[in-house]
Amino acid sequence: MYKSIVLKLLLLVTISFPVFAQQNDSLLSLGQIYNSDEFKSDYQRPISWIEKGNAFITIEKSEAGNDELIKYNSKNYKKSIYLSEDQLVVNGENLSIEDFSLSPDGSKVMIFTNSSRVWRSNTKGDFWVYDFDTEKLKQLGTGFPSSTLMFAKFSQDNKFVAYVQNLNIYKEDFQTGEVTQLTKDGTGDIINGTFDWVYEEEFGMRDGFKWSPDGSRIAFWQLDASESGTFYMINNTDSVYSEPIPVQYPKAGFDPSSAKVGLINPKTSEVKWIPVPGNPVQHYLPAMQWVNDDLLLIQQMNRKQNELKIYTYKPSSSSLNRIYTETENTWVDLRYPDISSNQWGKNNQLIVEDGRSFLRMTENDGWRHIYKINLETGKKTLLTPGEYDVAAYYQTDGKNLYIVASPDNATQRYLYSVPLNGDGKLTRITPPEFEGVNTYDVSPNGKFAIHNFTNVNTPNNVSLINLPKHRTIKELVDNKHLKDKLNTLILPETTFFKVTTEEGIEMDGRMTKPINFDASNKYPVLFHVYGEPWGVVATDQWVGLYEIFMAQQGFVVISMDNRGTPTLKGSEWRKTIYQKVGLMNTNDQALAAQKVLETYAFLDKTRVNVWGWSGGGSMTQNLLFRYPEVYQTGVAVAGVANQLFYDNIYQERYMGLPSEDKDKFIEGSPASYAKNLEGNLLLIHGTGDDNVHYQNMEYLVNELIRNNKQFDMMAYPNRSHGIFEGKNTSLHLYTLITNYFLKHNGL
Repeated sequence: MYKSIVLKLLLLVTISFPVFAQQNDSLLSLGQIYNSDEFKSDYQRPISWIEKGNAFITIEKSEAGNDELIKYNSKNYKKSIYLSEDQLVVNGENLSIEDFSLSPDGSKVMIFTNSSRVWRSNTKGDFWVYDFDTEKLKQLGTGFPSSTLMFAKFSQDNKFVAYVQNLNIYKEDFQTGEVTQLTKDGTGDIINGTFDWVYEEEFGMRDGFKWSPDGSRIAFWQLDASESGTFYMINNTDSVYSEPIPVQYPKAGFDPSSAKVGLINPKTSEVKWIPVPGNPVQHYLPAMQWVNDDLLLIQQMNRKQNELKIYTYKPSSSSLNRIYTETENTWVDLRYPDISSNQWGKNNQLIVEDGRSFLRMTENDGWRHIYKINLETGKKTLLTPGEYDVAAYYQTDGKNLYIVASPDNATQRYLYSVPLNGDGKLTRITPPEFEGVNTYDVSPNGKFAIHNFTNVNTPNNVSLINLPKHRTIKELVDNKHLKDKLNTLILPETTFFKVTTEEGIEMDGRMTKPINFDASNKYPVLFHVYGEPWGVVATDQWVGLYEIFMAQQGFVVISMDNRGTPTLKGSEWRKTIYQKVGLMNTNDQALAAQKVLETYAFLDKTRVNVWGWSGGGSMTQNLLFRYPEVYQTGVAVAGVANQLFYDNIYQERYMGLPSEDKDKFIEGSPASYAKNLEGNLLLIHGTGDDNVHYQNMEYLVNELIRNNKQFDMMAYPNRSHGIFEGKNTSLHLYTLITNYFLKHNGL
């Protein structure tokens, strides 16, 4: 989806023109950002909770620089080696650990390595298993080509491993190495155990099969993409003759792949399809999970995504029962896009009360609330009453549910607890000293968590804490080196503000002022935008090196969140954009910009700039075209110029079906207003963008030419949506962007 770049901090790189030759040590240079590790941020490697959360495992480097698995006791952070570098030697070389998982009994650890990219994630690779009983390391799927296995996982009895290879599911006997092909119809069109491009991009779905808890069945998805349209990207640079790159990509208005779910008997390879009602092409199946050995929970959404149905299925009796239905006049969200959720792609419902109920976050009452749903009766119990939104929810301690919310300030996030019995008492857990955005990875037993904290002045801090006291057990990442380096600079000031447009819409804004700010001076303003239903920008998170740098260059950098963005202001705020993407959001941004320019006399109305990436690229185009009286200069990166060119799941979710309301797609598309361009526009796109196709760039270019509008453009050969592949690509890209703004603002 073209929200993939929403939360990315776009850090600029070294550029060579005179202004930087005069740079002193107290100002940030772009060379320090990208050409050295001088201002590098530290990050916590992902962890895996074990022993119900009383311990966790993570990947660390040995003194020799090799990967090891390290175990930590959650209570006291006591360290021990779980899997040493010496145990990971193959042909004299140490395996690199990209990911890992444990067998159900913990007697084996599976290592994922030598991966290759599938769309935007490295999900193909090699799997090795270290057996603690035999003290031996063994590779799975040795009969297959290197780096072609996906999603390997052990059965409950630890005897078998299942994985996907070339769109089919296989079972391997761990002891004998015998491999059994469980599905045989996987082709480029029939997809078993994984997903097509749009399911991965829009539902976050990659791993498409699950062992039952007792290991007697494998539940899996099968997609039929034979009727999906194929979009061809063109590689013109890697050979004398161009090479077409096909992508099965259902665009808005075109049917998605059909989807069905089935059960495999791993002993006989027999497949039994689950009779989920409805047309498999006009419905999505975005989640399926085992509740126990004989109960599956299956989620189904209609094509317009305004109705969610949840079924239970008992394999022993072939009994399928619909236990929950949710409808909206706009759209139903599976998991909510939020800066605090860390839950993208985790579409399963949280099972509580020893498997008797599940939790569902919904907006049917005007706020984003959590309900407890009984699996037998479907009875709903509201857990979070009150006029506030839940941003995300985590594990429970058996009595209370941990949630993230911010009832008083939509730019921030804090941890709270609410009782599972439904009495609704909201108790804040995050201490007051952590003012900003707080995210958590809560242990399965609800007693510990990895706590991430940031605000506009603080790079990410990571700590191991206990719950519910929120006592810090160990600070894991303090980013001291980065903070010390930042303290050597002259840093700009960042503040928050609210702006009310002439239509009475109050929006949150964030402003970073130039260093040595003087309110009697006039400064160019740089609006950073996104503005679609998949991301926010005016949040109390660290501003990042790019914003610091641009403020040091003399820009006032402003970010504002319009209606339709997933901020915590109620359902009406978020969903009033339905069928108005490109219209309402740009109108809010433009009116807010006008108000800000009127309010702050130090902003130069003749030097108003805007830029964004992906959805923000579309917003930038629309703002320049539709409001030329406000904005003079814009840089639009990887934007959707015509909404009919984007994928069906995302665009139809927020705009309806083109067969019913095609005019709304056209009205919201930037290309419809290209004739109005008056200012300076730089278009940037990668020709290998499988997400927002380069087609958007060429279509918009044709519209600009047809209307005799002058503009600038840059195409990056074979680069994807992130435009990062290849030596010096980032250096070149951000040199281009920065030069453009400096040139057109007299800096």
